[in-house]
Amino acid sequence: MALERSKVVASQDTAHGVGHDYVKGSPHLRHDRLRHMVEDRLAQLVRATIERDGSCHVLEIGAGHGTFTDALIAAGARVTVTEASAASAELLTSRYADVDAVEVYYDTSGESVFDLDRTFDAVSCIALMHHIPDYVSFARRLATMIRPHGWFYCAQDPTYYPRRSWLTRILDRGTYFVWRLAQGEVRRGLATRWRRLRGEWSETEESDLVEYHVVRDGVDELALAGALEELFDDVDLFTYWSTQSPVLQRLFQRLDPPSEFGIAATGRRG
Repeated sequence: MALERSKVVASQDTAHGVGHDYVKGSPHLRHDRLRHMVEDRLAQLVRATIERDGSCHVLEIGAGHGTFTDALIAAGARVTVTEASAASAELLTSRYADVDAVEVYYDTSGESVFDLDRTFDAVSCIALMHHIPDYVSFARRLATMIRPHGWFYCAQDPTYYPRRSWLTRILDRGTYFVWRLAQGEVRRGLATRWRRLRGEWSETEESDLVEYHVVRDGVDELALAGALEELFDDVDLFTYWSTQSPVLQRLFQRLDPPSEFGIAATGRRG
């Protein structure tokens, strides 16, 4: 698993280099409805912490270019952000150079965050858990960095494929393929799909490492929620519809098939 994780982390650094556009393939950044949902939940958690304790220091894992860092700051939080992409870490450092409320930490291994030997009021992981091979144990380890009464929040991770209804499976894969065909690189896409159909994955192909969830059936949201229930007083697991295409997002969002999930775990036990 250690080798597997190192390869996945290395692929993140390669795939998210200088000039990478996070918004293009990220529904939670591209679509206002989804972005506001994530931001509103974060803001509520931060404000509740500030009301109780007077301040809120959040550890944000995998901040990208800082979309949700901005939301955390706006809600009144102090934020320590981590990034496994050197280019993204450099951009964040430059962007927040004059912002006292933000500290940027370049996590070269995806594991060195645990060497900080610090605790926080909260941990936020947006569109992150599906990149982590051992996401349940990873969440447990992050929880050790959260102070009593604190919270853990994640969102924009794919629900576990085997538990999806036939409608969710069809809509999720169908809308993705429609969107993907318009992005070019058809030959590469066909090769990737052929590996999927044969139940194979490659340790050298970027597409199999960056979107690691596709080759291991999404993320088991019930297993993740169950692990957090052992550590927090309240665990709110919520699901929603998410796809890349703006048109297809609007078309099917009233049906709201549970393609993605998020978890807000509050009341960290001492």
